[in-house]
Amino acid sequence: MNFTLKIWRQKNQNNTGNFETYEVRNISPDASFLEMLDVLNTQLVMEDREPVAFDHDCREGICGSCGMMINGRAHGKGRKQATCDVRMRSFTEEQTITVEPWRANPFPVIKDLIVDRTAFDRIMQAGGFISVRTGGVPDANSTPVPKVNAEEAMDAAACIGCGACVAACPNSSAMLFVAAKVSQFALLPQGQPERKERVQKMVAQMDKEGFGNCSNNYACEAECPKGISVTHIARLNREFLLAKLT
Repeated sequence: MNFTLKIWRQKNQNNTGNFETYEVRNISPDASFLEMLDVLNTQLVMEDREPVAFDHDCREGICGSCGMMINGRAHGKGRKQATCDVRMRSFTEEQTITVEPWRANPFPVIKDLIVDRTAFDRIMQAGGFISVRTGGVPDANSTPVPKVNAEEAMDAAACIGCGACVAACPNSSAMLFVAAKVSQFALLPQGQPERKERVQKMVAQMDKEGFGNCSNNYACEAECPKGISVTHIARLNREFLLAKLT
């Protein structure tokens, strides 16, 4: 398959950046989007040109580091998939594909398609942990946890922190990410001792980082590669109000 690529090139955070156009030929329909970029970079290196910088690691839809906007969609066309899960057969022959980094002030561009997402790390450091001493490994059945709570907590913990929710939101809101991290602790017994303190610290850090308010258009849920539900945002709001009132 043959494609025309319009890729955002930006030397660093202080550079204005611009789109550059490239042609790639004879790409396998079964190749992933990242493998297609590998082919492009090999071509650029052979031409003694600067390769396109993009973030990646596991290439199995687990780590979330490969996030980028593809034709205006976070992680590209389709649902519940990271960029590395996108196959070139989902595009049409000779299609023009526009590729750019996440667009959010809290995610400054490092180079080309790579953005700095350490704002998420700072939110987690602000309160997303459990400090209670649990001693040795307890018996699995010694602390009863309702099945519904356990399943919801696991669903929330599936968040990989890729930032697609922020990139998809018109307000660059990180509410879905923060909600998932708050929910995974608030629903389980181990997270109860610091429950109120945690949500207040994480929301305060989210605001400090410059993320916007929830836009209520559900774009975050639609683009999340793990399908994190916006119902967790409702829980985040309840947890925050409860903490403030009590």
